[in-house]
Amino acid sequence: MAEEKSYYMTEEGKAKLEKELHYLKTERRQEVVERIKIARDFGDLSENSEYDAAKDDQAFVESRIVQVENMIRNAVIIENDNDNTDIVSLGKTVTFKELPDGEEEEYIIVGSAEADPFEGKISNDSPIAKSLLGHTIGEELVVPTPAGDMSVKILKVK
Repeated sequence: MAEEKSYYMTEEGKAKLEKELHYLKTERRQEVVERIKIARDFGDLSENSEYDAAKDDQAFVESRIVQVENMIRNAVIIENDNDNTDIVSLGKTVTFKELPDGEEEEYIIVGSAEADPFEGKISNDSPIAKSLLGHTIGEELVVPTPAGDMSVKILKVK
C-alpha cells in the first residue's frame, strides 16, 4: 500500500476542513440527493440533462468528502516554534522585499491544504516558500519564479 501524504496545516486550517466536511456530509449531500430525486421524476434518464448534472455534482461532493477526510486523517499540525523567532518556518509570517528597491511583501507559510494566495497564505511547496524556509532575518537570497529569478531580503519573521 502506498504511503499516505501528510498535510501540514494550522489548528485553524484543520478546523476549517472539519467544518467543510460537516457541511458536505449533512447539508450538501442531502441537497444533491433531492436534486437527483426531482430530476428522476422528469422521465427518460437517457436525455435528462438535469439528472446528469445532479449525478456529476454527487460524484464531485463524494470525492471531495473522501479528499477532506484524508486530509484531516493525515493532518500534521504546525506548532509555532517561538524559540526561534528569526528563522522562517512553517506557520510563520515572513516579510521580505525584492531587491534592489521592491515593495515589501508579507506571507504566512502554511501547508498546501490551507494555501490561499489571496489571503496571503502560501504553500510550503511553493517556490517562494521553499526558498525562504530555514533562512533568517537579514539574509538576502535568490528566489526562482516563473518570471525569472528575483533577489529578496528577509525583513521580519513572526
